[in-house]
Amino acid sequence: MPSSRYERAARSAGYRCIAGVDEAGRGALFGPVFAAAVVLDPARQIRGLDDRKQLDADRRDVLGGRIRERALAWAVAGADAFEIDRVNILQASRLAMKRAVERLRTASDFLLIDAVTVDLPLQQRAIIHGDSLSFSIAAASILAKTARDAALAEWDRVFPEYGFSHNRGYGTPDHLAALQKLGPTTLHRFSFEPVRNACHSRDYLWSGYPEQGELFACP
Repeated sequence: MPSSRYERAARSAGYRCIAGVDEAGRGALFGPVFAAAVVLDPARQIRGLDDRKQLDADRRDVLGGRIRERALAWAVAGADAFEIDRVNILQASRLAMKRAVERLRTASDFLLIDAVTVDLPLQQRAIIHGDSLSFSIAAASILAKTARDAALAEWDRVFPEYGFSHNRGYGTPDHLAALQKLGPTTLHRFSFEPVRNACHSRDYLWSGYPEQGELFACP
């Protein structure tokens, strides 16, 4: 179970604005990787924070609302499929995390990040399985996941044949079957082997993605 011990240690070292950072959608075949950064308020605890993988969808939605309401600052950002294909999924995930931190309304002076570091001039600590150990990272994990799920539900309306509302773009049997039958969309990740293998003709060669507009805007 996550705790606040990493946040307390950072405060004891003199840091005052500690942000947890995590991503969602790294292993999917479709769409952007999302990331979130969250600065929790020590005076406004949120009960039930946990690794998103241990929570059902309804519970994640409830906690996501509480995080947005009670956190000192939060932000969601992403890196799209074109960026994933250009720089690889690891670097795109780090880029999405960097963007989330940069969007925080309150500037952070210390980062707790799940497993990796980001290219920012800030003190940071990478924690393996951080979403199951740190409240701040768990909160970021939940926001990234709920934001991405909401986006995939919208894309399901555009591409209903692929089942994005339930498979969230991952390589499930129904998604792979749709890829084999229909080929990939322009928002699939062509650097992932199952997507490349499903290209039936040169019509699917890379031609650029449409602008994402305000998809990752935060209030």
